[in-house]
Amino acid sequence: MDKTHPNLMASNVVVHLPEDPALTEIHESGKDGFLDVVQRHPESSLCWALLAEGCLRSDDLGSTVAAYAYARTGYHRGLDVLRRNGWKGSGQVPWAHEPNRGFLRALFALSQAAKRLGETDEAERCAQFLRDSSEEAFDVLTQD
Repeated sequence: MDKTHPNLMASNVVVHLPEDPALTEIHESGKDGFLDVVQRHPESSLCWALLAEGCLRSDDLGSTVAAYAYARTGYHRGLDVLRRNGWKGSGQVPWAHEPNRGFLRALFALSQAAKRLGETDEAERCAQFLRDSSEEAFDVLTQD
């Protein structure tokens, strides 16, 4: 990844998304009720990120394709919420603010799924977008 290009996300804008109502329900419903939570909260990037992360635990092509689709959905849902909360295409989305993590996790999952599918440019763009949005998220999510 080229670290020498200008940070297009640099701005004074710092976005703190509102609480994700799915978060509490995910904890309360457990694994067996998770898909019901997704159905009730399709706007939740966290739900889609969790689905993508689950698929990325498998190495088969079908799981990778599903992860890509789930992550892309979470990414786009997250962009919608970011825009509704003052993000204008640039600025920080801090990992330290827990409601931001669904979007950041979806973005990371999208990068990983794209990489597995051989979409190198997409994988690198998403990884750079993650790093530009939150260096802390990049560091946490890229730890092995």
